[in-house]
Amino acid sequence: MVVVDGKGLPLGVSIASASPAEVTLVHPTLATIAVPRNGPGRPRSKPNRLIGDKAYDSEGLRDELAQRTIELIAPHRRNRVRPARQDGRPLRRYKRRWIVERTFAWYGAFRRLVVRYERSPRLCLAFFHLASALIVMRRL
Repeated sequence: MVVVDGKGLPLGVSIASASPAEVTLVHPTLATIAVPRNGPGRPRSKPNRLIGDKAYDSEGLRDELAQRTIELIAPHRRNRVRPARQDGRPLRRYKRRWIVERTFAWYGAFRRLVVRYERSPRLCLAFFHLASALIVMRRL
């Protein structure tokens, strides 16, 4: 899981096995964000809005993020039972999801991450952080 800013630079990274649902991995990934402020103060640790795909369409996740004052922008699933909670205006921002997909393509350039050779999750996370640092260095 990766949290990126509007330019596609990684802000927070979390790894897990392929079996858990993406909805359960949101909070550990958001906990890894630490963006330094221009002036004094603690680093910023929560975004104003979170844009996700249809896998993030969950009432529980929407309520939890709303309590933290984070707006979830995700299209509703086709088989949604409850009525829609957002209209089309916030979904206009969903058009920029390609920025996240581009970041995943940048990670795809690192063969060691595409084919996971490491058995240790700590070592895999270390290579993920190294790839993130290289991506940020290339984009600055």
